[in-house]
Amino acid sequence: MNTTTTHPQASNSTDTDTDTDPEADTHPRQQPLFRPIHDRMLTGVASGVAYYFGIDVTLVRIVFAVLAVVGGVGVPLYLAGWLLIPDEGAEQSIASAFIQSCQTRSR
Repeated sequence: MNTTTTHPQASNSTDTDTDTDPEADTHPRQQPLFRPIHDRMLTGVASGVAYYFGIDVTLVRIVFAVLAVVGGVGVPLYLAGWLLIPDEGAEQSIASAFIQSCQTRSR
């Protein structure tokens, strides 16, 4: 009966290949920040931020609401997110599309 266990990392400790790194599989690639078309209440800013950070969308909505009531910072942050975060499938945000259109008109 063979009770020897082999570990791929233990056999070659100087290997820097990410294909054999067990931690490389546990950290997914960072998704781009966008406002999803589905799961919106207003413009999708809270849904996009929640998806980007991997947290519950309800928590993000509560944070925006609390920031809006306490100090009023939530409203400008939400508006900035609406203007600066692109829609899902869009190449650019509302603000960058507006700036680009202004630049092309002035030429």
